[in-house]
Formats: sequence, C-alpha cells, structure tokens
Amino acid sequence: MARFALLSSALLFLIVLPFSLALKFDLAAHTGHNSKYERCIRNFVGKDTLVLVTAIVDGQKGDGQMVNMHIKDAVGNEYGRPKDIVGETRMAFTSHADAAFDVCFENQLTTNQAVMNPSRHIELDIDIGADARDWSAIQAQEKLKPVETELRRVEELVSEIVNEMDYLRTREQKLRDTNESTNERVKWFAFGTMGMLVGLGAWQVVYLRAYFRSKHLI
Repeated sequence: MARFALLSSALLFLIVLPFSLALKFDLAAHTGHNSKYERCIRNFVGKDTLVLVTAIVDGQKGDGQMVNMHIKDAVGNEYGRPKDIVGETRMAFTSHADAAFDVCFENQLTTNQAVMNPSRHIELDIDIGADARDWSAIQAQEKLKPVETELRRVEELVSEIVNEMDYLRTREQKLRDTNESTNERVKWFAFGTMGMLVGLGAWQVVYLRAYFRSKHLI
C-alpha cells in the first residue's frame, strides 16, 4: 500500500512539474589551459544509464575564443572531449559505473588582440535515463499515440525513482552494517586493551614484590 502511494505521488510530481531546467552561466576566457579556470557541473548516475548532455554556446568560431567541453566520471572513465564548440552540441553516452560524472567547460583566448571582458554564454541541459531517450522516434517507430507515449515515459521515470530508492536503501543497509561491525570491533579492542593493562599491572606488582624480596627489603 505504501509502495502504491509512493508511485502515485511520484506520478503526480512528474506530471505537474517540468522535467528539466537548463543551467545558464557565463564563462570568462583565459589564456592557455588551466584546470582552475574550468567550470564543472557534477551529477550522479547509476551504471548502464543513458545520459544526454546538450550544450548551447553563443558566439562564433574565429572570434578569439575557443570553448572546450570535457565529460568524465569520478572513477576515471572518459565520455567525450569536444573542442571549439559553438551553437548546440549534443553528446550521449551510457555510464560505465555507479559514480558522479562531471561536465566541464573551459574558454581559451586564441588571439593576441585586446578584448574587453571576453566571455561566452552557455546553456547546459543534462537528461538522464528516460528523459534522455528520443520519445518522438519511439512513438513513430512503434506507432504509439501521444498519450501512450507520455504514459510509457512516465512509467519509466517512476521505475527509475523506485530503483533509485532501492539503491539508497541498500546503501543505507551496507553503511549500517559497517557501522555496527566497527562498533563491535572497537568494543572488543577496548576490552582487550583493558585486559592487557590489568595483566601488565598485575605482572608489575608480582615482579616488584619478587625483586624486593630478593633484596631482603620486605
């Protein structure tokens, strides 16, 4: 019953709210390549999940600026490194691991002429899972009605939410088991340490008594 209520709430949330919002920002140009000038947007994705990155960059080639994009994840996988992008650029990839991935941009100056506050305006949209699929092509290929296509898309979105919650619950269980195991080891380590101290103290008393007796001091 609780699972049904969750699915109903998720369905209402997906229908009422917009599915994606583009991130807009200005990227200043700098000379040379330096990672500290990169602007990176991070997101988390599960393994074998489709991701679609759409970047819209204003300006034109040859205006003294060159915007490069780099897509990578936290475990070292590379998904693309397009250079000198202008206008709309789309890159789709399937994730190789459960990890956070970064979409990074840098804007390099390619001219020696003085330019006042050189920068490029960028709009970035990242679609993950069901949102990244081309539903227009699916509708045309399978001859679905618009309502059927929308219901199928929402069904996949709800399924992704349920899978994400199952993943989070599994992670929480693993963390709880690790915490309990650590507490148990710390407890036995404390008991062992106390036992060693008590034993060492008793040994010192016995040793000192034997030493003083050998010296006829007691």
